[in-house]
Amino acid sequence: MTTETVIRLLTISALAGLLGAVGLRLTLGQVVQSLRRCRFVAILVANFLIVPALTLAAARVSGLERDITIAMILLGSAPFAPVVPVFARLARADLSLAAGLTSIFPVLSAFLTPLACVVALKAVPDAGAIRFNLLGVLLTLVATITLPLALGVFVNHRWPALGRRMLRPVEVASEAVGALSLAFVTVVEFNSIIATGWRPLLVMALVAELSLVMGYGLGGAPASRQVIAFGTSNRNIALALLVAIQSFAGTPVVSGVVANGLLLILLGLLHVAWWRFASPRRNAEL
Repeated sequence: MTTETVIRLLTISALAGLLGAVGLRLTLGQVVQSLRRCRFVAILVANFLIVPALTLAAARVSGLERDITIAMILLGSAPFAPVVPVFARLARADLSLAAGLTSIFPVLSAFLTPLACVVALKAVPDAGAIRFNLLGVLLTLVATITLPLALGVFVNHRWPALGRRMLRPVEVASEAVGALSLAFVTVVEFNSIIATGWRPLLVMALVAELSLVMGYGLGGAPASRQVIAFGTSNRNIALALLVAIQSFAGTPVVSGVVANGLLLILLGLLHVAWWRFASPRRNAEL
């Protein structure tokens, strides 16, 4: 079994379990109501237009090399990582909104991510062409993100007692596999991460933080603001990798996506810690 296969199995298993557990906490009515309250068009524009443009501008102004710029653009064009509902749960944000947006965005991303990539890469000299298997990517995203969420919601609706019994074991097992997956990827890709250099990672961190602030400004209630902030700053690494492998296999673009993607996960965990622990204490003092 290859290293890539191990990473894929661990990642899919962890995400499917974590997203299914999120669904077990929700009802369809809660998800629909949250989606109706959000500024959906503004969220779409922010994620598929502004964030890719911001990523491109930051990479060009910083003078980053072509392959790293491409990697950042692929990430910038792939919004709402599947970990957003998990981060929302840990940060005690609006879980139903996080589940709703994260279940819809894979379908939209299959069509809009390649378009955003093509437009942004026109500004990168000798970037090459994007190869994108629309049907394959759509099926992969729906099967690994939308379906586990929907299945969890269905079980909670149809058999609520069973859902309550399943919730904690599924969460514990999925969190353990997720930690193992993250550790494994970090060890395997450590040399690639180091080779990326500090400057591209710093630029990507700046883009992520600006995207977080922008996303926070699009929300309504604080719990909704946090969800949208997580979605705009935490990009879908799996989708960006799919595009990178299909279009730029054997180049530093792939390792650049991995390195910058791991950085985004780290930043997301720091934001979770802030909103869960530091922010409530600060509000209480005020």
